[in-house]
Amino acid sequence: MTMRPFIAVLAGTLLVVIIALFAAMQTAQPLRDRLELQAAGLIKAEAGGMVIAQFETARGWASRHAMLTPRGAISEETRDRIARGIAALPGAGGVHWTDGTMLAEPGEAPVESLQCQDDVAAILAARTLRFEESSAELAAGGTELLDEVAAALKPCYGARIAITGHTDNSGDEPANTVLSEQRADSVKRALVARGIAEQSLQTRGVGSSQPVAGLDPADPANRRIEFTVVAKLQVRPTPIDTPGPR
Repeated sequence: MTMRPFIAVLAGTLLVVIIALFAAMQTAQPLRDRLELQAAGLIKAEAGGMVIAQFETARGWASRHAMLTPRGAISEETRDRIARGIAALPGAGGVHWTDGTMLAEPGEAPVESLQCQDDVAAILAARTLRFEESSAELAAGGTELLDEVAAALKPCYGARIAITGHTDNSGDEPANTVLSEQRADSVKRALVARGIAEQSLQTRGVGSSQPVAGLDPADPANRRIEFTVVAKLQVRPTPIDTPGPR
């Protein structure tokens, strides 16, 4: 029986794809090894080995895109230099921090994400996310206000958003600090439920140490949440792909 023409074409196409994939696999490993070696040298110079760079996908395939994992506290300036340095390596693709703080593309410089900050500040100018006394539960009206905040933060994709919890000065300060952290965590969970990427949100609590300017430290209005868009790099989504020359 003779093979039908379309089956022959299909078989030929599959053979070409298999050969191409095999060739890519043969070149991918050397490229990854070279990128990881060069990235390790750059990281050692900038942060003394405080960052792990991996050029592979979640499935373990070699990739020209770097996944950077911090092993301790690293300044934003150092993160910036590392991300841009690795993105500039010959053959490298995009750079992503696994804790979600920065994304970079070769040749791009960081820019401040001011618009998101302004939008959130405008929403909270006349209203504040407040809490019940000695509680991490939002006071009345907080749910609707969080909806507005989440909508304003969604365009901040790629930025680190700091959520800071505050208390008034009733009670002892260690307990206030814990409560303020719980309030920040509560807001973080609520924002994640509204579609904000969890890895972009960073929380902290400062207790009653930073009352609102002009208010008595005991004023209930000090029981609040503040948002700060820390930094953002220009983001162009870059798919994880098979390594190859740029």
